[in-house]
Amino acid sequence: MPGILLALDPATEDRLLRDIVAGGHDVLGRVADAEDVIAAVDAAPPDVVLVNAAPRCLTADVLQTCDRRGVRVIALAGTERDRRNAVAIGLHEVIDADAPWSDIEPLLSAAPLPARATGTGSEGDGGPESGERGSRVLTVWGPAGAPGRSTIAITLAAEIAAAGRTVALLDADPYGGAIAPALGLLDEAPGFAAACRLAGSDSLTSAELDRVAQNYGGSRGFRVLTGIARPSRWPELSEERVRRTLTACRAWAEYVVVDTGFSIERDEEISSDLFAPRRNAATIAALQGADHVVAVASADPVGLARFLRAHADLIELLDGQRLTVLANRVRAGVVGLNPGGQVAQTLLRFGGIERPILVPHDGAGTDAALLAGATLREVAPRSPALAAVARFVRDEVLPAPAPALRRRLGRRRGRIAPAVG
Repeated sequence: MPGILLALDPATEDRLLRDIVAGGHDVLGRVADAEDVIAAVDAAPPDVVLVNAAPRCLTADVLQTCDRRGVRVIALAGTERDRRNAVAIGLHEVIDADAPWSDIEPLLSAAPLPARATGTGSEGDGGPESGERGSRVLTVWGPAGAPGRSTIAITLAAEIAAAGRTVALLDADPYGGAIAPALGLLDEAPGFAAACRLAGSDSLTSAELDRVAQNYGGSRGFRVLTGIARPSRWPELSEERVRRTLTACRAWAEYVVVDTGFSIERDEEISSDLFAPRRNAATIAALQGADHVVAVASADPVGLARFLRAHADLIELLDGQRLTVLANRVRAGVVGLNPGGQVAQTLLRFGGIERPILVPHDGAGTDAALLAGATLREVAPRSPALAAVARFVRDEVLPAPAPALRRRLGRRRGRIAPAVG
């Protein structure tokens, strides 16, 4: 079991200590501030430092010392200010201070994210350079016909947040947002449009994003920039504004999940004014600015036909970017026996698409989530659709373990394992 160094406030330490010991973990020390953390790590490096995210305990020097010694750092944030402190200095593993030990324990041996930024940023600064090292943008797209883009985007955001990452969910659909009503959020003042306006005037900072965003969820929540409620507001989402907003969001959250519109048609040729705003520019900018595109197809004859027609245009637009095809609502009622095999064969034969992610149909779970204005994780934790998306997040979205870390953990476990026989 990993050896843990604790640097928590007394209330949080008292709440977690019994579960830590009951889980068989070794508590190697209990310290009070950043200076003590550095001294303890230098003296006898633990496997993990569980630290309060407040500036008193968590500093850039703490992260640099732990990185140098190969020690994993997990921060518990009691306030949004504490969370921003952790993100500003480049710490990825940040969860809420009131999270139960069952949520924290899997992170002790989870895969690390890429190398941390080691600058000494502070709250509210957030130029793009400070966040691009570890941030990733995932854009969720799908053709016309409501294949489930918004449901998948929400579920992706919730699952990434559940892994202890800071997540921003952006509703960039120029035909009218669906994220806010799906999550029971107010959308009188669309957050994404506000962010785009600020980006257009070069005044979009992390502090401004905090102001225009809405927080969803508790200990494993995420931040939301709600979409436009009226389709007539689409000119506010210009291509340049969307690009700048994505850049700012990379400095604001570790993972940015973008829900887009369906159309990727370039309409310049049908306009007499080449400088006029383009309705589909927001979707195209979100796709081209992504690190990973998740293309959602509805797993029925009509949905698959629509997807395959648009797939060639999508490939041309992305120009080699990483793409994952996700077949949503897989069920025998519309494709016959062995629905997963039928859908996979159709995508391979007509689109050359290998190994799509197959998400089973779960009408009861998704209906319950819509009724409650909540995520599948909260309403239907045993949902087969949720399980498929969670596997995708674990296997393809979150980073894989570094070989050096695997070797280090293996050696440590070998030393501390009790003798057998």
